[in-house]
Amino acid sequence: MEIRTVTANGIDFGYLETGQGPLALCLHGFPDTAHTWRHLLPALADRGYRAIAPFMRGYAPTSIPADGAYEPGALVADACALHEALGGDGDAVLIGHDWGAFPVYGATAFAPERWRTAVAMAVPPPAAMISAFFDYEQLKRSFYIFLFQTPLAETAAAGEGFIEGLWRDWSPGYDAAQDVAEVRRSLAGPANLAAAIGYYRAMLGTVPPTGRYAAEGAAGGGEVPILYLHGERDGCLHPDLTMAAPQFLPPGSRMKRVPLAGHFLHLERPREVNALILDWLGR
Repeated sequence: MEIRTVTANGIDFGYLETGQGPLALCLHGFPDTAHTWRHLLPALADRGYRAIAPFMRGYAPTSIPADGAYEPGALVADACALHEALGGDGDAVLIGHDWGAFPVYGATAFAPERWRTAVAMAVPPPAAMISAFFDYEQLKRSFYIFLFQTPLAETAAAGEGFIEGLWRDWSPGYDAAQDVAEVRRSLAGPANLAAAIGYYRAMLGTVPPTGRYAAEGAAGGGEVPILYLHGERDGCLHPDLTMAAPQFLPPGSRMKRVPLAGHFLHLERPREVNALILDWLGR
């Protein structure tokens, strides 16, 4: 698919697109790119959607945001601005994995009139994992988050084998060579790598929020139903962190664990995950 460009929320977003119909906006996470949706986009197009996967703010070819904002509220604002710039309407659907899951929860609560339904994967609602996140075993899995708060972050992440190691640990047995190559291209520039790490620095407050997206960042709950999917072999966030997820999802939502899948479940088990998503969207 050809990479196209659209300006939204003051950022020039590169994106992949296929199909015609209601907007299906697919948001990737870290360390990943829009190419992570290469199995889902054609399936959405076959079901009558205009399937679009942008490179998230700071991930080349998307531009570095001039406001330097990487807090979750900025991602919510981006999703809503992309909806408008791409001609979305009330039949649009929002799908997000990893960091892309945060704007799924926020945008459907902040602007529910824009989204008919949504899908989140690999990161449950933050309130659902607060206590379990501090389990010792989970803290070991999350070492990179704390490393990313330090001045050593960029050097470590750029080092040979670091990104490869995350994919290997998070999705055991999956051949991530193609995906890692795309990530390396997207984050080859020092500013792009710093941007990707900036999401984590904003998350823990190492870099204070800009204040531009307070309303978007505070949005939670909502009434747009969400399908939540999590791999049973996820090596990034232990599946036990999802136990409380249903009580923090909107009414009418559903949670499903995917067997034999790790963190990048949509790449490891594309047939099963695509079927779950399409079934949810068509209900």
